[in-house]
Amino acid sequence: MDVHELSVWLIVAATIGALFAGFIDAVVGGGGLVQVPLLFILFPELSHVQVIASNRFASLSGTTVAAFQYGRKMKMPWKIIGITGIFTALAAYGGTFAMRSIDSATFKPMLLVILIALTIYSFIKKDLGNKHALKYQGNKLILFSSLIGATMGFYNGFIGPGTGTLLVFSFVSILGMGFLESSAQSKVINAMADAASLIGFLLSGAVLFKLAIPMMAANMLGGFIGSRAAMLRGNQFIRYVFLFVMSVLIIRLSWDLL
Repeated sequence: MDVHELSVWLIVAATIGALFAGFIDAVVGGGGLVQVPLLFILFPELSHVQVIASNRFASLSGTTVAAFQYGRKMKMPWKIIGITGIFTALAAYGGTFAMRSIDSATFKPMLLVILIALTIYSFIKKDLGNKHALKYQGNKLILFSSLIGATMGFYNGFIGPGTGTLLVFSFVSILGMGFLESSAQSKVINAMADAASLIGFLLSGAVLFKLAIPMMAANMLGGFIGSRAAMLRGNQFIRYVFLFVMSVLIIRLSWDLL
């Protein structure tokens, strides 16, 4: 459609939603759970590709701001993050092709059961992610981190919503990270994966800049506020936000299946 036909008031509404999405994404991931459905509701005339491309353009900026804030204030294992980010980006690219050849409807019921189990486990295990105590070191840490990144990257390309949240949970439960450290590292890895996929959208001309640029500014502000709040409030605050986002993801997938 012609970008000049987009309503100014609808763009304002999308921009406000992007602010909230940026905050959620910076704390624990899952900003796409807010932003993508909102765009589909506000702009039903847009194609699926235009929605995803414009969302990716806006969310990448917010994720990058959050990643910068975490990197400036916290000690980050850049070697591990870099290697994991590369595997995540490659798997995300591959996942987009798998999406065309595999019926995602056969995968979603299994994913829903897994998400419910993870949420119950996180709710019952009160001390999950409260302390940063890595279970692995050296090459083992790089290996497991890369495997997690590749798995979540594939999910990002194949299904999409909640990738950042699942990445945070995997780092916490499998590697023994604290929620704060996990959120910080996942932001950098997410930014690398999203940048790789955004290149294709830009080359195809699918990004609606009249919509995406205001959302980008709001997403950046939300990412700044969210990352600051996470560092100030700590692991317990992030755990509560994590449980909230996981619940929303479960509702979203249930709705898709119904």
